[in-house]
Amino acid sequence: MNSDLTKLALRKSFLKKRHALSDQEHEDKSFAIANNCLKLPIWHLDYYHIYLPIKAKAEIDTTLILTLLQGKDKQVILPKIKGSELEHILLTDITKLKINGLGISEPEKGIKISPEQIDVIFLPLLAWDKSGNRLGYGKGFYDNFLSLCKTNTIKVGLSFFDPVDKIIDIRSEDIKMDFCVNSEGIKKFTS
Repeated sequence: MNSDLTKLALRKSFLKKRHALSDQEHEDKSFAIANNCLKLPIWHLDYYHIYLPIKAKAEIDTTLILTLLQGKDKQVILPKIKGSELEHILLTDITKLKINGLGISEPEKGIKISPEQIDVIFLPLLAWDKSGNRLGYGKGFYDNFLSLCKTNTIKVGLSFFDPVDKIIDIRSEDIKMDFCVNSEGIKKFTS
């Protein structure tokens, strides 16, 4: 897809593309994305925020990246939806997960971590463009969260697909990614 599209058109198109992946393609691409994450210049840092996949939306299997983080003894933070905001909970050996009303696995409770403490954020997205703009589901959870993080927090988008040329209705307050990882490799963005 090489055209400039609105957020609404992109959401519809990329959800459809994601659901069209076979189980094997989904698994292979998720595995390749996790392997490509190992090539990112982030592994010297401490606090990593990662989302868990929504199965019904055919999201990337981020449990593979979670396993990498745990294997490297990193501090892993999971999001928890509270109203219209995200809370950030440290994953420990005793953390219990539950499925919320949106079909997302999240911690029941735990140690809250401030957004300013987080070094790296793995971002869910439906689509992205060649300038580093990401497109989520439109609820604003991650836009609000990113605005609370320190300026040098590394933002890593994860995508099954290549970028579109340009998302035409980006807002001035939208925060760009530093990297986007897909099954083909890593794209680095400069600010």
